[in-house]
Amino acid sequence: MKIIAFILLLIPGLVAVFGIKLMRDALFAEYYSFLINSGIQFSAGLVLFILGFAFIGGFIVYRDRKNKYQAIPDNKQKELKSKEKF
Repeated sequence: MKIIAFILLLIPGLVAVFGIKLMRDALFAEYYSFLINSGIQFSAGLVLFILGFAFIGGFIVYRDRKNKYQAIPDNKQKELKSKEKF
C-alpha cells in the first residue's frame, strides 16, 4: 500500500516539475512545437505547477486532519501536557 501512496504523490510531483520546466523554457526562449508562443507555454507551465502543488498540499492536509496532527498546539493542550508530566 505504501508503494501506491508513493506513486500517487510521485505523479503530481512530476507534473509540477514539468510545469516549472515549461515556465523556465518560456523565459529563456526555448519553445515546444505544440505550444504556439511563450505566453501560452508559460501559462500552461504555471497551471501544471499549481495543480501538482495543490494536489500534494491537499494530500498532506487531508492526512494531517485524519491523524489529528496540529503543527501549532493550542494553549490548553500545552497546559494539559505539562500537567501530565508532573
